[in-house]
Amino acid sequence: MNDSFAEMRRRVVEYLVRLGYVKSEKVKKALLSVPREEFVPEPYREYAYDDHPLPIGYGQTISAIHMVAIMTEALDPVPGDKVLEIGTGSGYQAAVLAEIVAKMDPSKRGHVYTIERIPELGEFARRNLDKTGYSDYVTVIVGDGTLGYPEEAPYDRIMITAAAPDIPKPLIEQLREGGRIVAPVGDLYVQRLVIADKVGGVLKRKYGIECVFVPLIGEYGWREE
Repeated sequence: MNDSFAEMRRRVVEYLVRLGYVKSEKVKKALLSVPREEFVPEPYREYAYDDHPLPIGYGQTISAIHMVAIMTEALDPVPGDKVLEIGTGSGYQAAVLAEIVAKMDPSKRGHVYTIERIPELGEFARRNLDKTGYSDYVTVIVGDGTLGYPEEAPYDRIMITAAAPDIPKPLIEQLREGGRIVAPVGDLYVQRLVIADKVGGVLKRKYGIECVFVPLIGEYGWREE
């Protein structure tokens, strides 16, 4: 089965290359290296390489593979970067980021800090990252992601993997000068991907594709109903 998963992984990545979602060698290599099947609940394991979101429990999903590719390309992390991810989910996106910033060039040991608000999902992600060999490169924190993680700031890159009404102020403050943040911003029904670089202490924004994510819940996000 592992061989068949590897083949399915190769096929979907090559498909995403042809479509133009995967543009760089580093993102291609990361997607080929991370076993997505280990980051989905057992009932959905056989669908791990179908290119659409899958349920991971608690009303949350693992993003479609093309969306992981798009967001990772937009973030443009490099080896040695310190990355903050908001919305751990099952840990898959964190593993893809860790592959680039921490494993691609061992001489430049970057790290991923990722925040999950749902304790059970935080634990699920920790187990997934541990069994796939990423736990040394990823730190999972349970808490309000809209507040960031000031203990390790500033960050070179910040990624939000939930729909935000706007980019939370604490995250802007925790992004280093010259750093980049990528986030889906909009209402609860549709968002636009924002790619923002911090220049002179403020964000210079560019806008990407329309997308749909689960809501970013927290003090600087949406309120939990």
